[in-house]
Amino acid sequence: MGSSTSGIAPRLYQRARDALASEITGGALSAGMRLTESGVAGRFGISRAPARHALAELERLGLVHKAGARGYEVVAGDRPSRAEPDTGGVEPQPAADPRIHFLSSWELLYPQIEIEIVSRTSLASWRINEAMLAKHHGVSRTVARDVVARLQQRGIVRKDDRGRWYAPALTAKHIDELYELRWVLEPLALEKAFPLLPEGLLLRLRHNVEAAIASASPTEAEMLDALEQELHVELLGHCGNDSLMRAISLPQALLVAHHFLYRWTSELFDTEPFLPEHLDVIDRLLAGDIGGAKEALVRHLQISRERAMRRIQAVAQVISPEPLPYLERLD
Repeated sequence: MGSSTSGIAPRLYQRARDALASEITGGALSAGMRLTESGVAGRFGISRAPARHALAELERLGLVHKAGARGYEVVAGDRPSRAEPDTGGVEPQPAADPRIHFLSSWELLYPQIEIEIVSRTSLASWRINEAMLAKHHGVSRTVARDVVARLQQRGIVRKDDRGRWYAPALTAKHIDELYELRWVLEPLALEKAFPLLPEGLLLRLRHNVEAAIASASPTEAEMLDALEQELHVELLGHCGNDSLMRAISLPQALLVAHHFLYRWTSELFDTEPFLPEHLDVIDRLLAGDIGGAKEALVRHLQISRERAMRRIQAVAQVISPEPLPYLERLD
């Protein structure tokens, strides 16, 4: 039986709910304070529908109660306690979610849209309908347009000959094209970055890779993603050539795909194969062997292409994503 990909990233109402729940339980929102749909929507840059959903969730958790036409009121400190409140499997995030107040609507929504689309490109190509995307997530067309623009910047979506947005499938041909670009462009960026690297960067990267290799437990998907970012984004980012980095960012849409694929293929390999390959690149840089480092990077990317296809094929056999009204399957 296939597994659904829904629920990986919190929806807008869940982010608003978690932030408000943290403030209520932490005392930042005191008993008797009034919360309204319009106030919550304005504060978090979301529409009234997800704001209404967030307030209903807070009421279900016993943190607020309906106050007639005035909206909701925060419940007093002696509110009925619930040892294990049912949050639908999503626990409030007290430390991270306050960031929500300082993010624009498209930034709040983007992580969820990205994973919804990327998770499905292992199966097929998809047409993206901006209007339906906005309606489905309860945001304006402007917000939906900003999200799609960011998806294009990250190489996840493209425009066809008729100007319509689509997300290409992660086929063998598409993967080959992206990896070929990477092993042409990334060694050049590596060579340019090498004399500009800040002191201690290579030792820090080496320590992180060694720690992951030495770990007795399987490396978490988030850690693998972070290690990929350190070599292929952070280190190369010191090349001093913004145009080159923009060119590199297109084929690095693969890194976004890997962020999803690592979660679903942790048992595909006994140990994560790219770790010693990263270590080889870093060690050659530490030895001052830039030519050898470039060759090691190319070998790593060429081998990674085959592993990427194995991951995609494995995921395609086990996921069964729910239909989304803003995505139309093309093949």
